[in-house]
Amino acid sequence: MGAISGNWAKALEPEFRKPYYTDLYKFIKEEYSTHVVYPPSEEIFNALHLTDLHDIKVVILGQDPYHEPRQAHGLCFSVRPDVDIPPSLVNIYKELHDDLGCKIPNNGYLEHWAKQGVLLLNTLLTVRAHQAFSHKGKGWENFTDAIIRAVNNEDRPIVYMLWGSPAQKKAEMLNNPKHLILKAPHPSPLSAYRGFFGCKHFSKCNEFLEQNGLEKIDWQIPDIEMHPEFF
Repeated sequence: MGAISGNWAKALEPEFRKPYYTDLYKFIKEEYSTHVVYPPSEEIFNALHLTDLHDIKVVILGQDPYHEPRQAHGLCFSVRPDVDIPPSLVNIYKELHDDLGCKIPNNGYLEHWAKQGVLLLNTLLTVRAHQAFSHKGKGWENFTDAIIRAVNNEDRPIVYMLWGSPAQKKAEMLNNPKHLILKAPHPSPLSAYRGFFGCKHFSKCNEFLEQNGLEKIDWQIPDIEMHPEFF
């Protein structure tokens, strides 16, 4: 696993000394040496590398990394530029178009959001190839809960977008009165029509940020010219 640095390292340092993390580290090391695991080991903590704790404006919670080749790169819902846009992200883009008029981009690469302070966090950070939730119950839940608690302790306005019941269960941990919690069904094709479409979370988020004197998020993912190095 790659190293965690900066403000995240300070906030999460107590976790590294806990027995569960020692077991998790051993398990992940063994998995990467004996199976195909996603994302690549150096990208496990990409969400933390791209979005510093003190820069967070928005938290979007996913569940499990994508488990097919070349998809997962450490940001929830995001895929590499050369990979087909997954169904849930297609629906996120549809809601963005209807809510804010954003153009549907030609890629599913969400780094543009992460660099603006959107923490794109999965509750599990690794997965065995082709086996959804294969790393459930191994310790990642404890670690990502610690991440969520660290964000909850930030004494400034932050928006949480909790989509689907697993993400919404994390609301029990969130008690900071300066923060805004938005809930909706998951954007999966199985549930998006039950209230994700029309939730207007993106405009509500930006209104909240502006009301608190913060720069809003530019949710428009730019098109990418597909250069050969992406393939």
